[in-house]
Amino acid sequence: MKITILDDYQGVALANADWSVLQADVVSLREHIEGDALIQALAESDVVVAMRERTRFPADVLVQLPRLKLLVTTGARNAAIDLQACQRQGITVCGTGSQPYAAAELTWALILAAVKQVPVSQEDLRAGRWQTVVPGDLAGRTLGVLGLGKLGARVARVAQAFDMKVLAWSQNLTPEKAAEHGVTWVEKRALFEQSDIVSVHLVLSDRNRGIVGAQEIDAMRRDAIFVNTSRAGLVDEAALISALNEGRIAGAALDVFTQEPLPANAPILSAPRTVLTPHLGYVTTGTYAIYFRDAIDDILAWQAGTPKRLLTP
Repeated sequence: MKITILDDYQGVALANADWSVLQADVVSLREHIEGDALIQALAESDVVVAMRERTRFPADVLVQLPRLKLLVTTGARNAAIDLQACQRQGITVCGTGSQPYAAAELTWALILAAVKQVPVSQEDLRAGRWQTVVPGDLAGRTLGVLGLGKLGARVARVAQAFDMKVLAWSQNLTPEKAAEHGVTWVEKRALFEQSDIVSVHLVLSDRNRGIVGAQEIDAMRRDAIFVNTSRAGLVDEAALISALNEGRIAGAALDVFTQEPLPANAPILSAPRTVLTPHLGYVTTGTYAIYFRDAIDDILAWQAGTPKRLLTP
């Protein structure tokens, strides 16, 4: 049996779990590949382990992988896999467990870096420049949370520890539910108008794709910061870049991008007043340990004829 692990950017997959129990040929690919290169790399693979949504598996790719019988995705869902096409071709799809709050931790790393202007201060210090900027405050300011699920609620609790006021909106959120978290529900436009920091914590779906558009970004104050650790598809990236370039918002802290890995000529890289990380929201030592442990468990269960953590259309 041949198993291929995709998008192992840091080269840690084989060291994070005991793959020898599978008694299989296990190959880890560190570089992201697409198109014909992907088809060729997976042509002899019986099992593929995909890292979240880094690689897409639409029907036209799956049909070219007749040997593939098991597709394991890290995490409990993967919008990049055509589950109906997998079902038609008899490909079993399984997920894994995860640490649920790593993205909330990164959110606060980005917020603090942006508000306290950590990147530019470090750059200045290394260049021999001393105290060139005046960082902002958190206490007394307002955080607007777009989505008050598990991650959004956790981010809100940290804001409250900083003595911040928290506003929240999502399509299904009610004032009563927001109040349970000590948060004030407002209409979506009011959230963008009133917040010093807007942070996005929504699951990407057809209903909310592009939910943060030019109108929402234009409603933000000139001294406000926009933060996104969820999905790039929720935001009109071009409108955000335009607002940054024209100085209509104070800054942005982003972990997700329309194209990933981010190409060297991506416009966001030259936009001013940004803090950018390469989609690290779920990338932690603890999360990886769970991902690869469960991936092996999935493969063993599938071999035994009792697959677990099944993902179906």
